[in-house]
Amino acid sequence: MGILKRICEEISKDEDADVTVLKMTELSYMTDYFVIATADSNTQMKAMRDRIVELLKENRHPIVFYDKDSDHDWMIVDAEEVVVHIFTKKAREFYDLESLWSDAERVDPGKEDED
Repeated sequence: MGILKRICEEISKDEDADVTVLKMTELSYMTDYFVIATADSNTQMKAMRDRIVELLKENRHPIVFYDKDSDHDWMIVDAEEVVVHIFTKKAREFYDLESLWSDAERVDPGKEDED
């Protein structure tokens, strides 16, 4: 099972995470996928981030960067080919990455052969 699918499964453990995966390979040299998720609170954002970081460490997957603070409306976990964006609902609506990257293909992580 690829790391993209594992990350999405971990995020989906939270109710109402509203996970969206954008395939960025044709649009960006920075990463292959954006995973966008919503958390109900800063506490939930921190817990989601911590679980993703732990998952990456357990799988010995490289972590380029992750937000270590927990007092934000937007947190990032950069795992090279997968960049996870965790938003509060308000911030997700404000930054609207799905519209910003509207040319990106939306994918089902269970059907992607990313690693």
